[in-house]
Amino acid sequence: MDVHAYYLPVAAAAHLLAAVIWVGGMFFAYIILRPAAAKLLEVPQRLKLWRKCLITFFFWVWVCIITLPVTGYWIIFTHYGGMARVGWHVHVMQAIGIIMILIFLHVFFVPFKYFLRALKQENFQAALDHLAQIRRFMGINLSLGIIALIAAGGLRYLAI
Repeated sequence: MDVHAYYLPVAAAAHLLAAVIWVGGMFFAYIILRPAAAKLLEVPQRLKLWRKCLITFFFWVWVCIITLPVTGYWIIFTHYGGMARVGWHVHVMQAIGIIMILIFLHVFFVPFKYFLRALKQENFQAALDHLAQIRRFMGINLSLGIIALIAAGGLRYLAI
């Protein structure tokens, strides 16, 4: 048996776990935390909660955006023998993943940076505006992540 075959389950599990952490975290933040925080907390406390949550969540997103390509390409090239030998669902997943990573990089280096700066200066309106930008991009990435999970989990069975 090829030595790479022993690592395949580990790589596949890490890949799946990273996708679940990233997409699941966005789902929780967007669908559950956001509405609850808006109803229960005044603006300064809500912004401080989002600061703490986003700092922690973005650390894990960095772990995920490293893990996903490394494990994905490792599986593709060592197990399948290259991009030409994988199904179309893998190409869909790859394209969506690249777009999601680019969106995250924009969020992290632009609106999140300005959100932190505005919050530090106690400019709550500016912080809310930057948080709204983050929320819009998170909604886009959440939608893309769900599509990627559907592609990975079910679309491979379509005969296209």
